[in-house]
Amino acid sequence: MDKRIAFITGATSGIGEATAELLAKNNFKLILCGRRKDRLDLLAKRLSNSTEVITLTFDVRSNREVIDSIKSLPEPWKKIDVLINNAGNAHGLSPIQSGEVTDWDAMMDINVKGLLYVSKEIMPAMIEQKHGHIINIGSIAGKEVYPNGNVYCASKFAVDAITQGMRFDLSPHGIKVTGIHPGMVDTEFSIVRFKGDVERAKNVYKGMHPLKAQDIADLILFTLTRPDHVVLADMVILPTAQASATTVKRDS
Repeated sequence: MDKRIAFITGATSGIGEATAELLAKNNFKLILCGRRKDRLDLLAKRLSNSTEVITLTFDVRSNREVIDSIKSLPEPWKKIDVLINNAGNAHGLSPIQSGEVTDWDAMMDINVKGLLYVSKEIMPAMIEQKHGHIINIGSIAGKEVYPNGNVYCASKFAVDAITQGMRFDLSPHGIKVTGIHPGMVDTEFSIVRFKGDVERAKNVYKGMHPLKAQDIADLILFTLTRPDHVVLADMVILPTAQASATTVKRDS
């Protein structure tokens, strides 16, 4: 079986990095994308013993950067089989009346518009080749709103809606669309949300066993290795200690 080409955004850390590592061992060629070129280069070097790797350095918030980067791919690499829209973030955790507009812009630009920009450039080739698989990484925050989550939740509700819309529009072309919505995952997510406050970020997972990035990578690989007639359309994955966005069992 020929290796499929997987395009992963947000590959420099967390879920994206773990997914790249797992797919490299499981018959996929990789296009790894992110803003931090130094991290991309290190990851590519590490994985190059297992598979072929190309890196693209761009910011998903810039439609021009997205277009130019994807157009720069060598012709054989433009036949992308798998798109994993993983790039995303949260900024701040405050009541909407005291939220920062710059934080709102960052979340909507990356989580929603960035996903659209990247998908827009990759979907035509999938339609032409009459196959493909798009996996959008959402969040439990896209299924239920929680206090102080406001705009972040809105961005992830949008991801869920876009995913459902993609499924309607792309199914006639033989393209699978999957939404994966994790609960609490111990990555750089909370450090970014709390703007570098490591202690506050650690407290998010205090007294409980959160998911690891590798848990989501395992689910992605499972999803990608189902038979052609099977699509895992929509999945919420939580740590055992978490029952909802706000209900978490913690050890004292």
